[in-house]
Amino acid sequence: MAQQKSLTQSNVSGWAFALPGFGLMVAFIILPFFFAIWFSLTNQRLISPNPPSFMGLSNYVDLLSIGTIVLEPERDATGAVIRDNAGDITYPRLRNFTRNNPDYPHLQGMREWFGWQTGPNDELRRVILAKDVVFMRALKNTFTFVIIVAPLQAGLALMLALLINQKLRGINVYRAIYFMPVVISIVVVAFLWRLIYDGNNGLLNNILGALSFGWFEPVDWLGQPSTALGSIIAMSIWQAVGFHMVIWLSGLQTISPTLYEAAELEGSSKWQTFRYVTWPGLRNTAVLILIVITMQAFGLFAQVDVMTNGGPLDSTQTIVFQAIERGYGKQDISGGSAISVILFLIVLSISMIQRYLTRERNT
Repeated sequence: MAQQKSLTQSNVSGWAFALPGFGLMVAFIILPFFFAIWFSLTNQRLISPNPPSFMGLSNYVDLLSIGTIVLEPERDATGAVIRDNAGDITYPRLRNFTRNNPDYPHLQGMREWFGWQTGPNDELRRVILAKDVVFMRALKNTFTFVIIVAPLQAGLALMLALLINQKLRGINVYRAIYFMPVVISIVVVAFLWRLIYDGNNGLLNNILGALSFGWFEPVDWLGQPSTALGSIIAMSIWQAVGFHMVIWLSGLQTISPTLYEAAELEGSSKWQTFRYVTWPGLRNTAVLILIVITMQAFGLFAQVDVMTNGGPLDSTQTIVFQAIERGYGKQDISGGSAISVILFLIVLSISMIQRYLTRERNT
């Protein structure tokens, strides 16, 4: 009885210490999440004299609706294809199909997302339309960011961890240098890199111009749709690689030195040692790194907000940026909430897939 009473008292003490933290999680994470689900099903606005009404899944339909259409070229009275002054084929205007056209009810209210032709001799133009083109661009940019950043950042962090996992004099100085960008505010880092990327007197243009002896033409890295997202990707990899390097380093230091001694006695090469000793010992660390990088990459916001504000031409729009821009910038709480719920489902699904693919298999 005394032992059971002591155990009960320990449980009470533990719950008492955990209750403040648990209460904060409920107040600032769990409850807002359920509020977001509810708001996404209404037409709630931040400041509106009208009471919100239930809209069902209309917000999700508006965000995710896409359609396709194949345009045939315009022809003259003789049946010949009409071309403009540049020699390009002239096609009918999309608004003829997406505005008040009863023959295409599923395309009403949509705009062109992108289009293509299969070859120079192909006269048909295939067009993908979306009801919310900006959100679709944000979705594409976010996935592009994740697909590029996740492997590059993880691989570069592993290389740095292997380099500094040495018993050398002054190695802690290099560890501090590599980790330094992580402790600096991301807003400060983004502002500094905006100056580096400046199209007129930016440091990057000056360095490339000096290395090419003036041959390199200055580039407005953040002002062109073709380079803006890539510039943000490069900066993001540099800024967070130190954090993941530390995680890799902690995993490396858990591998028993006797395994390396045995591999050396067996005459293993460095690649064989890495493949059969180091990498198997980093399996759980790799799973953690992959999940953490994915979640952080999907949360891309501060860099875009400081460096490009979503431009130019929506080339750096992201899901989180869109959620905040609509929720607070446009006071569309319902739309911002719907985007947040979609982001949650995407991250949850990808995390579960990653966990399944990297699970330990019984042999």
